[in-house]
Amino acid sequence: MGQTITEKILDDHLVEGELEPGEEIGIEIDQVLMQDTTGTMVWLQFEALDLDDVQTELAAQYCDHQTYQFDFKNTDDHRFLRSAAGTYGAHFSRPGNGICHNVHKENFAAPGKTLLGSDSHTPTPGGLGQLAIGAGGLDIAVAMGGGAYYVEMPEIVNVRLEGELPEWATAKDIILEMLRRLSVKGGVGKVFEYTGPGAESLTVPERTTITNMGTELGATSSIFGTDEKTRDYLERQGRGDEYVELAPDEDAEYADELVIDLSELEPLIAQPSMPDNVVPVREAAGTSVDQVIIGSCTNGGYEDILPAAKMLEGREVDKKTEMIIAPGSKQASEILARQGWTAELMAAGVNFSEATCGACIGIGHVPASDSVSLRTFNRNFEGRSGIEDDNVYLCSPEVATAAAIKGEIVDPRDLADELGDLEAPGIELPDQYDGSKADLISPDEAVDDELIKGPNIGDVPLKEPLESHLAGPALLKMTDNITTDHIIPATSDILKFRSNVPKLSEFTLSRVDETFAQRALEADGGFLVAGENYGQGSSREHAALCPMYLGVEGVLAQSFARIHKANLFNFGLVPLTIDEDTYDRIEQGDDIEIVDDVGEGVRSGQEEFTVRVNDDWEATARLDASEREREILAAGGKLSWTKQQHEGSRGGAQPADD
Repeated sequence: MGQTITEKILDDHLVEGELEPGEEIGIEIDQVLMQDTTGTMVWLQFEALDLDDVQTELAAQYCDHQTYQFDFKNTDDHRFLRSAAGTYGAHFSRPGNGICHNVHKENFAAPGKTLLGSDSHTPTPGGLGQLAIGAGGLDIAVAMGGGAYYVEMPEIVNVRLEGELPEWATAKDIILEMLRRLSVKGGVGKVFEYTGPGAESLTVPERTTITNMGTELGATSSIFGTDEKTRDYLERQGRGDEYVELAPDEDAEYADELVIDLSELEPLIAQPSMPDNVVPVREAAGTSVDQVIIGSCTNGGYEDILPAAKMLEGREVDKKTEMIIAPGSKQASEILARQGWTAELMAAGVNFSEATCGACIGIGHVPASDSVSLRTFNRNFEGRSGIEDDNVYLCSPEVATAAAIKGEIVDPRDLADELGDLEAPGIELPDQYDGSKADLISPDEAVDDELIKGPNIGDVPLKEPLESHLAGPALLKMTDNITTDHIIPATSDILKFRSNVPKLSEFTLSRVDETFAQRALEADGGFLVAGENYGQGSSREHAALCPMYLGVEGVLAQSFARIHKANLFNFGLVPLTIDEDTYDRIEQGDDIEIVDDVGEGVRSGQEEFTVRVNDDWEATARLDASEREREILAAGGKLSWTKQQHEGSRGGAQPADD
């Protein structure tokens, strides 16, 4: 039987397990990336593992989230990250150089390689044939030390693209169509592999828009094969020698297939406040727009900003609408500036932001109260923009620019008919991506050879081994689709404490219940209760680390998002799956007890545990975990477990993650 692209890459990197859907596999990692709000903990964990230097082919540390450096805490983090990169042998991208996914795509992403990143949108380079997966920071630290990365073998779904995009339809509309069909849970446990003549018609930047936002489907990853479009992109980046041909075998078998006829697509828009709340733009037309932002790791490239510049040439932004360009990388900004497009945009009334994640996580350009913001970002979770009562829509740069010109949501086809002289800008790549590399410091150019820790940088907290008896109150009952933004917000007033867990923990679940952190500390134990898809969104491990620090013992949920569930294991919190009836019956404040000997049950492979509530009724909860995950849970988390493995190896045993 032939292999898919995903299977070929996994097979080349397989160190443990079999490529059977649902089975746990261990794979070798070629490259890792970190960003500044997750990277601090990664390097502290790497230090705690007593490792000497990076063992992967390449490691890259980016500073892209908290680049405005509001106080010394942010700047201290960046200085620490630079020192860690220099000490252990990683590339370092200075603040303002751009978003990790964009800069990595420009400089390092390579077909056929594996990439593990401490950011959920790490799958972006799948658009040029790299198998890239987002994970928690501790998984990155272990992989960077030479250990395998373990993941449940996903189902591989063939997304066959037919036809070609018509005028005004874009790659953003392809992924919005996927979300409209499948929802934010439709990709859980899957890799989407894009094939067909429609895929071949797309440039690499268009492909990476799709693979980036595949994360919103809950997918493990998304990937395209390679072809002349891939070779062309790499040559324009000056990396043509890294091209590798990748295609599925003719007799490759997929778990499922979806077909999208690109010629039938029209401009789409995701309404507040979920990326899958997708409708044709014409259904939302007429809504007054206060703010428009083009940028983010999804649509912040040169190829995304240029259409806006072309549409605005000789025109102005509507007087009641503010428009901001937030480039994904300094390279994009530099090329636009050299070509004169930056001046044209400024003349039209557009403001430019630094190349940063910024507004996407509520840092800067926070919308006004009771206002509408159109953004080319990947997420519009309620409150993510920095204000709770936000109304954020997600769309393509073309739809966003049309709204900026009109002052209201409008299908760009209708605006073109109205204006008479507005042409569809299409997609255009520069002859060469010739931006400066001054802000990218290679290991050979490192300026530090020891760690520099400011007063806000703490230690990594550890959990004791799993106890036999777990009991405590239901500390908080939550609904479906609780995101990591709910658990640990990423706004500027909170983000600066990512390297200070005791302080950061004070904000745990504050967007759901401001009293939670204090109640959890006082309870000295207890459980979180949630509906479906608990922990969707960002890969931030702090969403598991902080509840652990507060004394939470486990989470009872109807289902878990992939990365967050792995993070719960990594920090010793028991993730138990309950059915809908049990969820409905449990009330916040109820006394919960796991009747079984939990420690022994986890170690022995027990799958079902009896949950007793208020000494009144009982229900069954499931623990879906591999043997390795059970060992990690029993040890109190992956850091303790990994240290035990390494200590054992010094006595002759081999570390399980090597």
